[in-house]
Amino acid sequence: MKFSKFGQKFIQPTGISQLMDDLGDALKSDEPVNMLGGGNPARIDAVNELFLETYQALGNDGSFREDINSTATSSMANYSNPQGDAAFIDALVGFFNRHYNWNLTSENIALTNGSQNAFFYLFNLFGGAFVNDELDESSQDKGNKSIDKSILLPLAPEYIGYSDVHVEGQHFMAVLPHIDDIAHDGEEGFFKYRVDFEALENLPALKEGRIGAICCSRPTNPTGNVLTDEEMSHLAEIAKRYDVPLIIDNAYGMPFPNIIYSDVTLSWDDNTILCFSLSKIGLPGVRTGIIVAAPEVIEAVSAMNAVVNLSPTRFGASIVTPLVNNDAIKDLSDNDIKPFYQQQAKTAVALLKNELGDYPLAIHKPEGAIFLWLWFKDLPISTSELYEILKEKGTLIVPSQYFFPGVEVDNYKHAHECIRMSIAADEDTLKKGIAVIGEVVRGLYDKAK
Repeated sequence: MKFSKFGQKFIQPTGISQLMDDLGDALKSDEPVNMLGGGNPARIDAVNELFLETYQALGNDGSFREDINSTATSSMANYSNPQGDAAFIDALVGFFNRHYNWNLTSENIALTNGSQNAFFYLFNLFGGAFVNDELDESSQDKGNKSIDKSILLPLAPEYIGYSDVHVEGQHFMAVLPHIDDIAHDGEEGFFKYRVDFEALENLPALKEGRIGAICCSRPTNPTGNVLTDEEMSHLAEIAKRYDVPLIIDNAYGMPFPNIIYSDVTLSWDDNTILCFSLSKIGLPGVRTGIIVAAPEVIEAVSAMNAVVNLSPTRFGASIVTPLVNNDAIKDLSDNDIKPFYQQQAKTAVALLKNELGDYPLAIHKPEGAIFLWLWFKDLPISTSELYEILKEKGTLIVPSQYFFPGVEVDNYKHAHECIRMSIAADEDTLKKGIAVIGEVVRGLYDKAK
């Protein structure tokens, strides 16, 4: 059977497809697997209890009735419009205006079927072939009516799921980070990535109009890095200077699930596109993404929703709408979700230090998200090979090479020396998985001596 060029792109092996396949295989495995590889959130009792209570209430308020005149908050027997569930959008408008004074209206918010869906839309809206409006009739190049534009990632490594979302080709440009050795909680053996603004400002593509948008995640998946307010302000200024939007991925950030430990603020203006998700607050299966942007972006996303999905799912919106209206979602994030992961990070760091304290391990400073990013300096093999060894021993992690979209990883040694390790597992799984990592990595270094 022959597939189109579009189809051929999506059936090729990718980092994200490998990750999801391995997670699915692990769940079906008869043997125990130490799940330290995926992005599934932890099971937190307070979170599950609140969602269960809210879900059960849906069955009593008419949300499942087919009556189109139902007064329920959200009747799941009916489609929403392509922009998404109106009651949830209104709740979000009230929430953001209440807490941040952004003066949003319903025209500033659209829903998607998960944040991966949102980035598929946004990266194809702002990356790829553009009509070149600057060509005039006298131009020698008037036969070429388009210009290719890239999504600029100001700090690599970045999220594995970005790499392959473009309908045709890959349109990314990334800037490699400054790597600072630092102490954390009084201990050595940590490092932190910082934006190399000198390299960023000197990119020819910016000056030549070949950048369609700037994008960063905060905190960053995979590293847990949190860009400072100063870094964010500088990125926003550059985006405005070159008339491109700044897209910020808040899947792990403020205000929900707020898995972010630094003292930072969240800002928005009409040149900023903020993306949120219900996944990391404990609802990954409901596939609900949120985009806050200027009305013209919302109109475009809504039109794409109509073609791709007809309308976004209403299930997640129905569960979370009352929790947004009464701020319970913020209380849950601040008082249960963030402290849980902060303690998980401390536990995992202590376990890693115990296993590999005398070996060349550096840990990215834990500032947020649900992962630790581990750097095995001068590891005798690539972490892609390490991944295969660990998988054979029943422990899943994710190797670093997939987290550098826009970078020629063959020429960048650091991209083959790191792994992403989830800290969402229970303590017993963390202990067993980290023990396997320690045993294998110690053996590799010892053998190379």
